Amino acid sequence: MMMTAARNRPAGLAAIDREMARQHADAITSFRQNAAEAQKAASSIKRTGRLLLLGMGGSHAVGRAVEPLYRALGVDALALPLSEQLGQPLPLEGRTVIVTSQSGESAEVVRWFSQAGGGPDIFGLTLEGGSYLARTAPCLVGAGGTELAFAATRSLTVTLALHLAILAALGEDPAPALAALRAPQDCDIASALAALGKVETIVTSGRRLQGVAEALALGLTELSRLPCFSLEGGQLRHGPMEMLGPKIGVILFRGNDPTSGLVTAMATSVVEAGAPLVVFDASGQAPVGGAVTLSFEPAEGMAAIFAMLPVAQRLMIAFADSRVDNAGTPVRTTKITRSE
Repeated sequence: MMMTAARNRPAGLAAIDREMARQHADAITSFRQNAAEAQKAASSIKRTGRLLLLGMGGSHAVGRAVEPLYRALGVDALALPLSEQLGQPLPLEGRTVIVTSQSGESAEVVRWFSQAGGGPDIFGLTLEGGSYLARTAPCLVGAGGTELAFAATRSLTVTLALHLAILAALGEDPAPALAALRAPQDCDIASALAALGKVETIVTSGRRLQGVAEALALGLTELSRLPCFSLEGGQLRHGPMEMLGPKIGVILFRGNDPTSGLVTAMATSVVEAGAPLVVFDASGQAPVGGAVTLSFEPAEGMAAIFAMLPVAQRLMIAFADSRVDNAGTPVRTTKITRSE
């Protein structure tokens, strides 16, 4: 009788599992422990009315995710890659700046501060209280220390919680988002994983939830080593629809906000094009026929992000594990990027 040995979970994914297991608790602690620094950042934002969010990789995706949340409070918020600010800088006068780096040690962070210096309206977000960033600027510091696993999971959730503390200091009600952290919603991802079983690439997209889509695309690329990417919903509509077909997977994010109808229209078009479609749906609306829908309680903003993100992370990991033998172990990059 033949025995088939169970496949051991790759070490890199096991490391991600450990990070994800504590991300909700660390996020709640991060929110609570950073009230004083959040108030300082919020006071600066109230004074300037303009916010520049700088980061790289997952840190930039977080900036993209919270950009619309600050704008909804009347803040002129803009998220840019830190590398872009280095090469073609926006003027900083009259702006509050938040530099995000989970390690606080990336090459762009070090070079930017060496050139720009500090200032009363420059703040940092990091997971490492002893990092270069934390020594150089007033920082909100996430709980739990540096993320050790390769792809960003806990660092995204914790950094979003730090932004929630700032948003709360600006007057946003944090209760719905905190409720999503305290009582995570579970979804069976098996049907979504099956729908993506034969695709050669995945395109993620959203409208107000575009930042979450960008974070997921980055993680999918890092872990599966396939060229997954993200396009904001309007940008996907303007030409790139030509690529859609059975080998192109699409993941859409639909929240309970005024842009949900545009996401619905895109979902219908994707199905008509014959591309496998997964919809992360917190809109409260009817599912789109032909799509695999992962349903959540109706929510918008940070509450929708906190509900969807952990499930999206699970799908990202399962997809990579189905494609790569040693998913989670980088072969061409490192956790902390110290070169440009």
